Amino acid sequence: MAMWDKIKDQAKTFQQSQGTRGASGSGQGAHGPVGGGRSGSSSGGSKAQLIGMFKSQLASAKNELKSGAYRDASMAMCALVAAADGRVEPSERQRVEELIVSNEVLQNFPADQLRQRFNQHVDRLLANFDQGRAEALQVIAKAAKKPAEARAVVQTGMVVAGADGTFEPSEQYAVREACTALGVPPSEFGV
Repeated sequence: MAMWDKIKDQAKTFQQSQGTRGASGSGQGAHGPVGGGRSGSSSGGSKAQLIGMFKSQLASAKNELKSGAYRDASMAMCALVAAADGRVEPSERQRVEELIVSNEVLQNFPADQLRQRFNQHVDRLLANFDQGRAEALQVIAKAAKKPAEARAVVQTGMVVAGADGTFEPSEQYAVREACTALGVPPSEFGV
């Protein structure tokens, strides 16, 4: 749980620095002290809220996130997270595809482009994980030129990884690898 607390604290600081509407969460998430009563337990510590916050951060940058580099890197990122444990069930592949095409920011791109790139990476990862991972990380690294895009790629991966309510160690490792490829400190995302 400590990791989510850490991200939550960082995210709250980020939100305050952005001046977005207060982090009160309209009171529906106040489950008392989650991680030993550390600062700000009033905003609730649920992963859903955290994922929601990444989504809103992405949505606020939607107009800047239209490049091919962001599109390709985020699809590689989603595939890396989906296949992080070395397997992708057909149902999981379909679920991630649905998350991708319904994502507000990714709607900047045609759904078939997104599906094609995501599935291409998943297929490569399943055929030869190490080689597929190296190829995905190369594509992810292309978004490193613009820090805002680089962070958005990681946030997109986190939104997809956290959508099932769990964030497995293998998924955390995939996010850390992507952060390294992008030159973004993993600590920003608590991984």
